[in-house]
Amino acid sequence: MTFPIRIGVQLQPQHADYGQIRDAVLRAEDLGVDVVFNWDHFYPLSGDPDGKHFECWTMLGAWAEQTERVQLGALVTCNSYRNPDLLADMARTVDHISGGRLILGIGAGWFEKDYDEFGYEFGTPGSRIADLADALPRILARWERSNPVPTRRIPVMIGGGGERKTLRVVAEHADVWHSFGDVDTLVRKSTILDEHGAEVGRDTASLVERSVGVSKPPQEVADPLLAAGATLFTIGTSGPDYDLSLVEKWVSWRDERA
Repeated sequence: MTFPIRIGVQLQPQHADYGQIRDAVLRAEDLGVDVVFNWDHFYPLSGDPDGKHFECWTMLGAWAEQTERVQLGALVTCNSYRNPDLLADMARTVDHISGGRLILGIGAGWFEKDYDEFGYEFGTPGSRIADLADALPRILARWERSNPVPTRRIPVMIGGGGERKTLRVVAEHADVWHSFGDVDTLVRKSTILDEHGAEVGRDTASLVERSVGVSKPPQEVADPLLAAGATLFTIGTSGPDYDLSLVEKWVSWRDERA
């Protein structure tokens, strides 16, 4: 399968009033982005650690009503924060609200402050990845027996790069893999992902889209990332201003290639 080049924006739900976030979603869709993401945390990850912040999934429900074209999702949902069957039903509901535009982005979790402040067991990296591996079949099974079922097979995006365990889970379950790191990291871990795919009987080279975050103009980084297999490029931006100038450059680059 050949994946189209897509541009995403992660509107980090921190240091902003909700009206500013709502406005940024409208501006992003009007700019022509393909996907609008938020993230699943309870506190800011930069700036004032106790600054303004909003919850992920209630926000996605609002975005589903607000938008018309873009795909929506979290980059990424923390598996630890919700019962997998509940998360599946939340995702199914947002999928219907949006008319089939949800991406279920999910990962094992890592931000200890979220766990401590909200009373979740932090565990270890290994235990959190094991929980993620257990959760994904439950999510898929819940979708199959829901009434109504999702509008289509909801794409699953898994974020993370653990070479022995996380990439194995990606090989088994993901439609999109989000890599954290530079080009060399993407190349090395993409090869390892395909090795896991061969072991579990999935052609991950053709079935799993590669996704990366970018923070520089396309003229500086796009060609090597494309050569490494990335096709979904996401720019992160924070409140209160939600500067989309870099996003606009990436959208123009995508359109020029088309």
